[in-house]
Amino acid sequence: MAESETRLNNWTHVVHPAALAPLALLVWDALTGRLTVNPIQDLTQRTGYAAVILLILSLGCTPLSVVTGWKRIIALRRPLGLYGFLYATLHMLVFTALDFGLNLALIVQEIAEKRYILVGTLALLILALLALTSTKGWQRRLGRNWKRLHRLAYLAAPLALIHYAWAQKSDIRQPLLLGAAVALLLMLRLPPLRRRIETWRRALVARRQPALHGHATVGEARRSDGG
Repeated sequence: MAESETRLNNWTHVVHPAALAPLALLVWDALTGRLTVNPIQDLTQRTGYAAVILLILSLGCTPLSVVTGWKRIIALRRPLGLYGFLYATLHMLVFTALDFGLNLALIVQEIAEKRYILVGTLALLILALLALTSTKGWQRRLGRNWKRLHRLAYLAAPLALIHYAWAQKSDIRQPLLLGAAVALLLMLRLPPLRRRIETWRRALVARRQPALHGHATVGEARRSDGG
């Protein structure tokens, strides 16, 4: 178990290049003229999709830890969430700067008129608040309220998916699949189900330990007999 947790802790070094890879590819495509015929739309869609995926992965850390018992995987939650916020910010910057030229009046009008933009803006504001208070300093200042505040992530993810689905307008199969994944992750956080999974996991570990001990004893006996 200790070895597995050490390997999982090393995954934090993998998260950074993996999370930055979509951005690097996006920059490369922009510099080499490989974006679609509608480059602003391409930038908008790719940054938004990366934000949604990273946010879902961040939400998945705790349920995966509950199912597997690998506590160190919780360490991946914060960087994944922050990278999700990074892409969500880039998504909004493409909309405000490239699409609307930072024209505040037009931006406000667009947000007010289109519900998917309003929902997306609300999700971004929640993510900004969570990113701002994600440090250990804020955790100390807020105390128990820190966990309560960061439960807003459970609201940000559905809002981001609603934004994604409404922005698609026609084919919403992918948002629905991602929505099902988020629903499953949120269900796994429910205390009764979580306790049941933890009980099942402990029972499974308890059954495996005698078997492993028995194999070790047989091996030791063979070595002592010169086998």
